[in-house]
Amino acid sequence: MASLCLMNSLPVPPSSSHSPKLTETSLPPSPLVLHSNNNHSVSARALKPIVVSGDPPTFVSAPGRRILAVGDLHGDLKQARSALEMAGVLSSDGQDLWTGGETVLIQVGDILDRGEEEIAILSLLRSLDKQAKAKGGAVFQVNGNHETMNVEGDFRYVDSGAFDECNDFLEYVNDSEDGWEETFTGWVDVFERWKEQRTMSNSYWGPWNLVKFSNYLGQRQKGVIARSILFRPGGPLARELARHAVVLKVNDWVFCHGGLLPHHVAYGIEKMNKEVSEWMRGLRQNDSTPNIPFIATRGYDSVVWNRLYSRDAPDLVDYQDKQVCSVLEETLQAVGAKAMVVGHTPQSIGVNCKYNCSIWRVDVGMSSGVLNSRPEVLEIIDDKARVIRSKRDRYSEELQVVAYT
Repeated sequence: MASLCLMNSLPVPPSSSHSPKLTETSLPPSPLVLHSNNNHSVSARALKPIVVSGDPPTFVSAPGRRILAVGDLHGDLKQARSALEMAGVLSSDGQDLWTGGETVLIQVGDILDRGEEEIAILSLLRSLDKQAKAKGGAVFQVNGNHETMNVEGDFRYVDSGAFDECNDFLEYVNDSEDGWEETFTGWVDVFERWKEQRTMSNSYWGPWNLVKFSNYLGQRQKGVIARSILFRPGGPLARELARHAVVLKVNDWVFCHGGLLPHHVAYGIEKMNKEVSEWMRGLRQNDSTPNIPFIATRGYDSVVWNRLYSRDAPDLVDYQDKQVCSVLEETLQAVGAKAMVVGHTPQSIGVNCKYNCSIWRVDVGMSSGVLNSRPEVLEIIDDKARVIRSKRDRYSEELQVVAYT
C-alpha cells in the first residue's frame, strides 16, 4: 500500500572548503513535453539546466525532470532494452534512440557479470547519455559490487560469453581508427553483428567436436587475458567505469548500489566517489599494489555490498526492524535526502519500498542470468514515486503513487 512520507529535505552539507565544480547539460532550443506513465504529461516549461557537482558526478540538480531508476542488468542486453523501452526513453525500432526528452535516467549498478552482453550495455548507456544531454536530459550510472570486483580482477561470476565479448571488443578497439568515445558508443551495434556471425559459425561445426573444443579453449584463454587488460586499474573499461560514482544524489533522492550508512556520509560522499574513481583509473598505486578504497568497495557494510535495507527476514524482531529504520532516517537526514534507491538484492516481489517508503529496492533480477523476471522501473515525478511494471501500465490509472512532501 502506498505511504505518505513526511521527512523534510535538509541542505546538502559541503564536502570540502573549496567550491565544487559545476557543469551544465545543454537544453533543447524549445520547450518539450515529457509524457509520464500515468496518462499525465509533464511540461518542460523552460526547465532550468541540469547542474552537476563533483567529478565523478556526486550532486545533481535537475529541476522539474522526470527521474527514472533501473536496477541490476547483469549483462542482459535484451532485458535492458525492454526496461528502457517500457519506461519510454528508448526507441522500439531497434535504432537505440533516446526518446525520453529531458528525463534523467539512473542505473544503480551491476551491469557486469552473470550475462554475456556487458560491454554492449555500457556502450548503449553511454550513447543514450550523449543523446539525452542534447535534449536537456541525462543518463547516470553508479558502480556496484560487480563493477568493483572486476576492477580488482575477481572474475568468479563472469559468463563464458562475456569473455568472448571482451576478446572481440579489445580487437575492435585496437583496429578502430576513431577516438575512444566514438569507438565505445559504436560497440553495441558492432557487437550484435559479430555475435550473430559467431553463432552461425558455431552452428556450422555442429555440437562438440575436437576442432570446436580446441577453438573454445583458445578463445577462453584469450578472453581472460583481454578482460584483465580491459578492467585492470587504468585499463580502458576501468577508466570508463571511473566516470561514474558509487553514490549519487539527484535533487532530494540518493542513489547507490547496496546502501548508504551514516559513517559513509561522515567520511564524505564526494571523497568516496573520488577515491574509487582514482583507484579505477590506476592513480592509487602503493608499492605496485592498488590502494583499494575499503569503505566504499570492501566489507559487508561498504556502499556497494551493504544489504541492511534490502533484506526482509521473516524472523526479524521489532526492535531490530526499528533499528534499521532509525539508521536509514539518520543517513537520509545527514545527506539531506527524502528517500534512497538501491539495487544489489533481487526482490522477488518486484520493485518495492519499506520504512515509510524511505527506501526503494529496484533490483528485480531481470537478467536471464539471475531470475529472468519481467523488467520494472521506478519513476519519480514532482516528488511522487511509482513503479512501472509493463507497457500496459503506462496507460493505467490504478497504480499506487507515493507522495513525498
